[in-house]
Amino acid sequence: MKLPTDPAENLAALIRCPSVTPAEGGALTALEAMLKPLGFAIDRPTFSEDGTPDVENLYARRSGNGPHLMFAGHTDVVPVGDEAAWKHPPFSAAVDKGEMYGRGAVDMKGGIACFIAAVARHVEAHGGPKGSISLLITGDEEGPSINGTVKLLEWAASRGEKWDASLVGEPTNPDALGDMIKIGRRGSISATITVNGRQGHAAYPHLADNPVRGLMTLVDALLNPVFDKGTKDFQPSNLELTTFDVGNPATNVIPAKATASFNIRFNDSWTAETLQAEIHNRLDKASGRKKYRKGRKEPVEFELVWRDRPSHVFLTRNDKLIDALAGSIKRVTGRKPKLSTTGGTSDARFIKDYCPVVEFGLVGKTMHMVDERVPLAELEQLTQVYQQFLADWFG
Repeated sequence: MKLPTDPAENLAALIRCPSVTPAEGGALTALEAMLKPLGFAIDRPTFSEDGTPDVENLYARRSGNGPHLMFAGHTDVVPVGDEAAWKHPPFSAAVDKGEMYGRGAVDMKGGIACFIAAVARHVEAHGGPKGSISLLITGDEEGPSINGTVKLLEWAASRGEKWDASLVGEPTNPDALGDMIKIGRRGSISATITVNGRQGHAAYPHLADNPVRGLMTLVDALLNPVFDKGTKDFQPSNLELTTFDVGNPATNVIPAKATASFNIRFNDSWTAETLQAEIHNRLDKASGRKKYRKGRKEPVEFELVWRDRPSHVFLTRNDKLIDALAGSIKRVTGRKPKLSTTGGTSDARFIKDYCPVVEFGLVGKTMHMVDERVPLAELEQLTQVYQQFLADWFG
């Protein structure tokens, strides 16, 4: 039986599955077909929650005597956008001038394809690693992340699964393969502030109460001063306003309500709880200021609503895992990877509660773009990195 040792063939099979979140699209079936000849036992649990779509996931395990390594990733992809703008159809896996085109080529079906090829080559050469390998693959990473990795981890752990380390195959490299390993991630919190005023005619402001002025006062307090100057392992915490809205189409009417939403990416100077307390403190103090509300004596009345669940900051400190991966990258690519905590969130934020976790995958330049694509040579190189990592970490 032919083993799935070719990462390009593996990736083509996955790209041809239109698995736009939350659709499985055939991608997990394609994975199962690749993994069964390698001796993996496969489970495909579907998880549900009110108000969200059902999501099918995959957990595969190849058991052995020794440590247990988990590879984590996702087969769901973002929508293709304007399909007519693509050079090649987004689910065709067309190869043009040494590059494979398709939605998910980089984020992150390519990483999965390479890891499977690396395992297949390891099995072909050595008969299997000295330990266990599992793949934890979700269909809900690009979506709300409710019926995916969180529940799949809980499901596996409830069945006695324990892991010694995890590698997430997200595209971590900014310019060239070998640039960067992610060893942690900043936390993330989002919220919305609403200020209620009194609607009125713009020519008679004394008869109204403009909520925009009150909201400006509160927003100013959120932006100044800065939260911190960064730490040894993390860049400074950063708050960005994402909306500022009054829902008012008229230019001569003072609105009745104003809202602003914001997101904070925070470092290990804070926990989600201490940062939320700081936000509340700033807003409470600012509500009595008159910077934008001259003549107003009453404090700004506001409502603060925290959105979704916070993502917690984390940093992996596991020399065996980091050194094995960095060494494998150096041997294959010649590059010494930077150990980074930059960027957004990933499913590593959930995995860190179960075992040490790092992230390394393809170059992310075209992810989520029209004409997402990956060089075939890069697929081969990443496969070799993963193959070397398997030998080094289990060895």
